Amino acid sequence: MLLDRNGTKPDIWSRAETPQDGAHPILSWEVFLSRRQNDATGVPLGVELPNSFDPAAVQAHLGELALIAIRFPAFSDGRGFTLAKRLRRLDFAGTLRAVGPLIPDQFAYALACGFDEVELPEASASRQTSAQWTAALAARSQIYQRGYASEATSILDKRRLARAENTQGAGI
Repeated sequence: MLLDRNGTKPDIWSRAETPQDGAHPILSWEVFLSRRQNDATGVPLGVELPNSFDPAAVQAHLGELALIAIRFPAFSDGRGFTLAKRLRRLDFAGTLRAVGPLIPDQFAYALACGFDEVELPEASASRQTSAQWTAALAARSQIYQRGYASEATSILDKRRLARAENTQGAGI
């Protein structure tokens, strides 16, 4: 199941090196590096990276990629959130996809970190409906962790900003 902030969506990407039906390929990092040397097709390319990948290694290629899928081995391994933030801060403008057994409670944070969509494995999708994911997203009006954007968006950032404004307004 593939989800974005609006619910389920069709997947226009495929993990086959030569996808059928007009889908775009999601390649491993190694295959991407070898293929890009010889690829003059102009087909949008995506790569799938482990959540432990060094973003500096992909930085020079960000303009060549339309999608980066970050694999989460478990919902309890949050390194993919950090990788997503770092890629967005490096100005990656393409689609960021979280791939793996995430849970609905992580949806708002995934979006705040810069992910555009979440791809769930079949086992997770059979236990967690699209309605559960959209309900979990709607249940969060504030976030506790900082996202990738530089503006103050977390509850902590908003409290610090309010405290600073109150301190300045009081002439302290």
